[in-house]
Amino acid sequence: MARILPTLAFHLLIIASLLSSFSMILVSAEDHEFVKSMDPELFGLKKEKLTHFRLYWHDVVDGPNPSAVTIVQPPSNSSQTRFGLIRMFDNALTQGPEPSSKLLGRAQGFYGSASQEDISLLMAQNFAFVQGKYNGSTITLMGRNSILNKVRELSVIGGSGLFRYARGYALATTQSFNASKSDDAIVEYNIYVLHY
Repeated sequence: MARILPTLAFHLLIIASLLSSFSMILVSAEDHEFVKSMDPELFGLKKEKLTHFRLYWHDVVDGPNPSAVTIVQPPSNSSQTRFGLIRMFDNALTQGPEPSSKLLGRAQGFYGSASQEDISLLMAQNFAFVQGKYNGSTITLMGRNSILNKVRELSVIGGSGLFRYARGYALATTQSFNASKSDDAIVEYNIYVLHY
């Protein structure tokens, strides 16, 4: 009997130690929550509103001061879709379609020719506003742009400043495109954005 007590005591000590460790893990998990619900008003988020913007995007590829530059050339065996082409841009966003129209912001991002079968771009861009109430705020767009379609839709996937938590969509309509010489383009963007 004397030999059984130390063995039993040892087993009880191990079981107690395991239970104690398990309870510490449970307490620890409660103290470090991965996710929790929050009151939107803590961040000043009151009523969501829908805002419509109409802007003109000026992509200047040719000339002495281009706003879009090629950073990856398509392979030499690329078809007319220019699959593989990637350009980085810092394009003017204006109030009207004329390049001399009032500057409202800059479209900064990149596009790449992402289709082997048609002329479709993958676009990722921030519309960074430089005028008025929205000065310093951005709207982020991403999506597929099949440039030969009359109207294309891209997603608003977020923003900053007055556009935190933004979501919505943008409709792009080409106003002019010089495919034979320069690739310069002017595109009208109608953006419908939900934000606080």
